[in-house]
Amino acid sequence: MSTTESPQTAAEPGSPTSQATKETLEDYTLRFAPRSYRRWTPMVVATTALGGIAYMADFSIGAGIGLTHGTGNALVAITVAAAVIFLTGLPLAYYGARYNIDLDLITRGSGFGYYGSVLTSVIFASFTFIFFALEGSIMAQGLKLGLGLPLWLGYALSTLMVIPLVIYGMKALSKLQVWTTPVWLVLMVAPLVYLISTDPGTVDRFLSYAGTDGDGGINTASVLLGAGVCLSLIAQIGEQIDYLRFMPPKTEENKRSWWTAVLMAGPGWVILGALKQAIGVFLAVYILAKVGPAAATEPIQQFRGAFDAMMPSWLVIPLAVALVVISQIKINVTNAYSGSLAWTNSFTRVTRHYPGRMVFVLVNLGFALALMEADMFSFLNSILGFYSNCAIAWVVTVATDIGVNKYLLKISPLQPEFRRGMLHAVNPVGVVSFLAASGLSIAMYFHGLGDSLQPYSPVAAAVIAFVLTPLMAVATKGKYYLRRTDDGIDEPLLDADGNPTSTTYDCHVCHQSYERPDLAACATHDAMVCSLCLSTDGVGDHVLPAAPAAV
Repeated sequence: MSTTESPQTAAEPGSPTSQATKETLEDYTLRFAPRSYRRWTPMVVATTALGGIAYMADFSIGAGIGLTHGTGNALVAITVAAAVIFLTGLPLAYYGARYNIDLDLITRGSGFGYYGSVLTSVIFASFTFIFFALEGSIMAQGLKLGLGLPLWLGYALSTLMVIPLVIYGMKALSKLQVWTTPVWLVLMVAPLVYLISTDPGTVDRFLSYAGTDGDGGINTASVLLGAGVCLSLIAQIGEQIDYLRFMPPKTEENKRSWWTAVLMAGPGWVILGALKQAIGVFLAVYILAKVGPAAATEPIQQFRGAFDAMMPSWLVIPLAVALVVISQIKINVTNAYSGSLAWTNSFTRVTRHYPGRMVFVLVNLGFALALMEADMFSFLNSILGFYSNCAIAWVVTVATDIGVNKYLLKISPLQPEFRRGMLHAVNPVGVVSFLAASGLSIAMYFHGLGDSLQPYSPVAAAVIAFVLTPLMAVATKGKYYLRRTDDGIDEPLLDADGNPTSTTYDCHVCHQSYERPDLAACATHDAMVCSLCLSTDGVGDHVLPAAPAAV
């Protein structure tokens, strides 16, 4: 698969501005992704986005919930979480694919403001290194079983091996994901089909398993505790959008394939995720008597047991290790890539300096390696249960602003905005809703409001964010969304089909050509400035002054 490179070259090679421009044009870090770059078909984008869903953490998450609360509670918890993730992910995926911007740029104009969304960028960056550490731990377990490597060395190898793969952004990642997905699917599905077809009793044992804390029945507290762990994955939609932003324009001719790709690779990721969590419960119950509860949550042990039932012993460990390694690479290149974007986005806005995305690839990997060396796998569910409160509050706030404030109440501007100068620094609609929802739910999670309310912390995060977001929009009358409504360019941002306009203009700071949505007029020259040059404008010379927003 290939695409065309942007034809521009820097006006002054070697300058800081030139270097930043060159790097961000590789995969449009921090930027609107222009039509000239988006040469992939909807299905190739969808396949690339879904390649990251090969991660093995779902098997561990499902196994942990099932062994603790029983199969019945685990399956209900997985279903509840999947429904919430799908519903909240749909508007975010649509905005990312339709307007070709990542989740941080969506968040800026959906209730948080230009600097307010730095909060959520840090939340998302944390998601990427937590799950990188989780996947790296799983790979290290596989390397220890298969090659006898000590865990500390496995952690280091799983971290270092993704660096060459993540340097080149979307072009390299798309090839990796497309070619490895069929192999991964066969290795994952074949043993499951074999076990069920040759030993139907495994299904009965799976369905009747009561768990260490359960009695075999459905218990609300157990369901909600399990759902809270699963909901930690709600921020995965950000990684999906990092790929969906490269979708081609939606037209009358491609609308069916366009919508199919958005639904599959956007909120649809959670369907496969939920299935993997259920499979994790099944495999953990299957191998429980043989390996014990601690090892039963390790995917390498789960698939070792499954492969052992269907093939010669000499093939078992090599295939189990191959599955784990392929899965870890597929997801962790995405974790490293998306995390570097999130860190770079935050740092550039706060400091008005672009240090280069590779700096934050290394920062993200450093955090992940520290978590692995601290044995985060052993207290996985506690980390995810706490983290899910922040992730839920953020995603539900943004999804509610799009679905309710934009489309129902029509208070939030329908057209997304992300450029400096066009947005207020902080919008209380999203920031207050997010802080209140995450703060109260975290207090509940740590028993601050009593033991009986503790299991309900993820529900509280979702409900508070959903209720407060429109209330704050009504209370503020929407006046903190836009700092100004006119960006100084006469041509509309969208074309007749509602897609971002592809007309190009030159930025007079970095002397590159960009498509219309990435620029605004300059405050001091009769010229235009691109979004990155506006972000790195240390004294604000080019930033348009405030103007009354539309009511």
